[in-house]
Amino acid sequence: MAVYIFRRLIQMITVMLGVTLVVFLIMQLVPGDPARMLAGEGATPEQIEAVRQSLGLDRPMIEQYMTYLGNVLQGDLGKSMITNAPVLEEILIRLPTTVELALASIVVAVTIGLLAGIVSATKQNSWADMSIMVVALLGVSMPSFWIGLMLMYYFSVELGWFPVAGWDTPAHMILPALTLGSGGAAIIARMTRASMLEVIRQDYIRTARAKGVSRFKIIFKHALKNALIPIITVVGLQFGVLLGGTVLTESVFAINGVGQLVINAIRTRDLPMVQGTVLMVSMIFMLVNMSVDILYRVVNKRVDLD
Repeated sequence: MAVYIFRRLIQMITVMLGVTLVVFLIMQLVPGDPARMLAGEGATPEQIEAVRQSLGLDRPMIEQYMTYLGNVLQGDLGKSMITNAPVLEEILIRLPTTVELALASIVVAVTIGLLAGIVSATKQNSWADMSIMVVALLGVSMPSFWIGLMLMYYFSVELGWFPVAGWDTPAHMILPALTLGSGGAAIIARMTRASMLEVIRQDYIRTARAKGVSRFKIIFKHALKNALIPIITVVGLQFGVLLGGTVLTESVFAINGVGQLVINAIRTRDLPMVQGTVLMVSMIFMLVNMSVDILYRVVNKRVDLD
């Protein structure tokens, strides 16, 4: 286990280097001049050039990247070009909100997805099975921002059950979590159904039924436990998808999280802020993936990570 964790940490460092390079190059290709935007519309060429020099944008691209990389290795993500505030501080202020939203959404996705998938598998080819799969297909197909707008209109505007926007109380979390978790729930439901159908056809399940073991115990103790490996994989991947999906959801519900921070940074070409947020989200995603791999070993002792 220790060898595996060490190996994954080395891989994470390599991936993070690649992430910083890709994001840096993409931001360099985006149209627009940050120096001109900061200097203002009425700025003279001399003023624009002075701003460019103060930001270090007049240096060769490779020199800019190596300077940034050296600072990152020291834990310095730089300062925002717009607010001049440390990037790391800005991210850490908003990161808890985004993580809370992602965790609430994954709870919604896992709860609904698992229950729907189990019911669908145990009642194969019934009306319940077909209805659940149709709803799951709709959940995968519909964009999250549209689902969010519909939930907001019906439950907040028409019925007044939940707040329209913000992130102050537990009531504010319900609609954004449902919006973000609906697509994940649909995918988990389909995967749970497929995995459960494969397991419940095994000989040991038939033996358990022949011995008179209760249906509840067969499903939740024997079948579900052995069907969890592919489901855990999907859940781990969905957490990364949910982190990325917070960008749209936070915009729809006016939540001041990392997603909003990224959108504003891209709009103003705030290169250090974009790089810092993408780097932080990528690191969280890789840590979650490593945790999922370790969870394999906990669920199934036969899995050899080393």
